[in-house]
Amino acid sequence: MADAQVLPLTPNAPALTLLQRIKSKLRHRWQWRVSRSRQPRLSVVSQFFSPDFAATGQLLEDLTNRLSASGLQVQILSGMPAYAYTSSHAKRIEFKPNRCIRRTSASRFWPRRIRGRAVNGVLYCLRICLRLLRYSRRGDLILYTTEPPYLPLLGWLIHRLTTTPYLVLLYDLYPDVLVELGVIQHQHPLTRLWRQINQWVFADAQELIVLSGPMAERVLRSAPTVASKLNVIPSWADPDQIKPIPKAENWFVRKHQLQTRFTVLYSGNQGRCHDLVTVLAAATRLQHDDQVHFLFVGGGPQNEHLRLLVDRWSLSNCQFLPYQELSDLPYSLASADLALVTLSVQSEGLVAPSKLYGHLAAGTPIAAVTPASSYLHQLVEDEGCGRWFANGDADGLASWILDLKRNPADARAMGAAGRKLLQRTASPQIVVDQYRMLIQAHLPAQPAEQHL
Repeated sequence: MADAQVLPLTPNAPALTLLQRIKSKLRHRWQWRVSRSRQPRLSVVSQFFSPDFAATGQLLEDLTNRLSASGLQVQILSGMPAYAYTSSHAKRIEFKPNRCIRRTSASRFWPRRIRGRAVNGVLYCLRICLRLLRYSRRGDLILYTTEPPYLPLLGWLIHRLTTTPYLVLLYDLYPDVLVELGVIQHQHPLTRLWRQINQWVFADAQELIVLSGPMAERVLRSAPTVASKLNVIPSWADPDQIKPIPKAENWFVRKHQLQTRFTVLYSGNQGRCHDLVTVLAAATRLQHDDQVHFLFVGGGPQNEHLRLLVDRWSLSNCQFLPYQELSDLPYSLASADLALVTLSVQSEGLVAPSKLYGHLAAGTPIAAVTPASSYLHQLVEDEGCGRWFANGDADGLASWILDLKRNPADARAMGAAGRKLLQRTASPQIVVDQYRMLIQAHLPAQPAEQHL
């Protein structure tokens, strides 16, 4: 009788995969604790973080990556993608060298509307509150952003309960932005309360960081006693990653058939603080020139309104594309012959467009459409990297676009001047060194306890 064939026992594949994932996660947690838990740590708190396309999240991804590469232990507390994204989910926890990213579940109620974002922000704050209290016992230094706008209030309350030191990075100035946009009134009780809370938050913060000189002036007008702790650190872009690319070598140009077109690019958030109506009005002046093409890449609260205007005015020279993956951004930025950076009349000194720096790195001339008092007015004209236009000056903008199209040598000279400006004032090394100095000045010498 032939021997019976004995089949080897094989474990259930899904169960094995799950077990391997659990073991891997526990191993990473243990390595994080053993190798880093005795070191001082910076915790960065922001609702938006990569892979969310929000500019704040992309900048914080780069900043924390560079800080961790220098040896600083960094932890990020963020939400799942909730503003602009291609995938609504990311890993809840990621362990990288010197860096741990923790994402809490996100609410996505009307993310393009102010009320929806307010609700989402409140829920985010509630979800991370207990975790922040836990890290305060460890002795972390915490960096709060204004995403969501009332996050610094949570930081101040935790400081009052635990004496946890904190820094505040003011991407936008609230409640001033909401007042200027007409969302709440200047004398509304909520406005007065918010400004009083700002006084408390600013007074107890170790350092305050704003993105431009006019933003610093706004802060000092309302809180003159914080001058010694107020720091102006601009946004930045990496000129090694983003650089000029000839159109013949740029796949993004070929894909969207921009080879023979003079491309006027608006890239990024199409928010309420940006003047895009002047841009569309310029497009109406140039709609019969089939060589001039207006390209809008990104999204935001104004996107739907812009599309309606383009349809209403029958503008065939305008094209809309969604946010691009970070790896594609160097190619989309380099596709432009002229870049647009705009601010509405109400937004001067309240926000600082981070999109400027990517365009400077790409070597693209800048058309700044802003109030006359804007720092962008002086910057583009003093540095020779573009030209300024007042809000509503669609005729002037359209005329200059045609002039620049006829004189490519002038465009190249302006683009080169802009790239030199970036390398001189806002390269990653320059900006991250400023952050590192502030952080190291206030980083606790030793963690109080060991907590994950």
